[in-house]
Amino acid sequence: MKKYLCVFYCVMVLFTILAACTSSDQSTVATDGSTSMEKVMGFLSEGYMAENPDTKITFNPTGSAAGIRAASEGRCDIGLSSRDLEDEEKAELNATVVAIDGIAIIVNPENPVTGLSIEQIAALYKGEVTNWSEVGGADAPVVLIGREAASGTRDGFESITATKDLCKYSQELTSTGDVVQTVASNPNAIGYASVASVRETVKQISVEGVAPTTETIQNGTYKVQRSFIFVTKKNAELTDAAKEFFDFATSEAADDLIIKAGAVPVSR
Repeated sequence: MKKYLCVFYCVMVLFTILAACTSSDQSTVATDGSTSMEKVMGFLSEGYMAENPDTKITFNPTGSAAGIRAASEGRCDIGLSSRDLEDEEKAELNATVVAIDGIAIIVNPENPVTGLSIEQIAALYKGEVTNWSEVGGADAPVVLIGREAASGTRDGFESITATKDLCKYSQELTSTGDVVQTVASNPNAIGYASVASVRETVKQISVEGVAPTTETIQNGTYKVQRSFIFVTKKNAELTDAAKEFFDFATSEAADDLIIKAGAVPVSR
């Protein structure tokens, strides 16, 4: 009798573990990708989970390229990208714009420069202008801070400024936070970062006379901007939990959360 009870107990324990694992899988939505989307994803996830406590949204900040690969390989429910998909990626992946992000051009607060043209920004990053005095600043060398090659922020910045593969970076950093911190600590540095990620430790400058604000990003007058994208695999259904979160994040119901995160909702 004891033997049978022991077997029964073990079976029940195993059943409980398997049931828990299945339940966890069904109620977890895994997202992976752009570090620039961290703040937006934080607000969207917290807002959604507050209304849906049985669902957990996870975020793995690996960068846009890694997030796209993760979605393609089925290692996450939703990939996150702050760059457009390339043609070969579009063959098997869908891209849905969740929000619009302005890419701020940032300098140290001690820098007297308050605005630059896209042409001047390009000249700085291509190494054609090497001293701040050439663009209205102090007599000091320009220190160029940027992101690593796989970054969606870098791809967006270089595409807009026509500097792809031409930038003479002093430092290439792996996260938006690192860029902001480095510029904040160097009076001669210039960098670029998602507007949503910029802190008061640095100064955002105008581009072509236009400051990066919600209004100017929404109406397109601020030119240095890109889209925040949800990446999903074609011909593959999302789990119920992932589909419900996807629908929420891309609906008008999420607009206030996107605004609170410092990004701009998509025009509807």
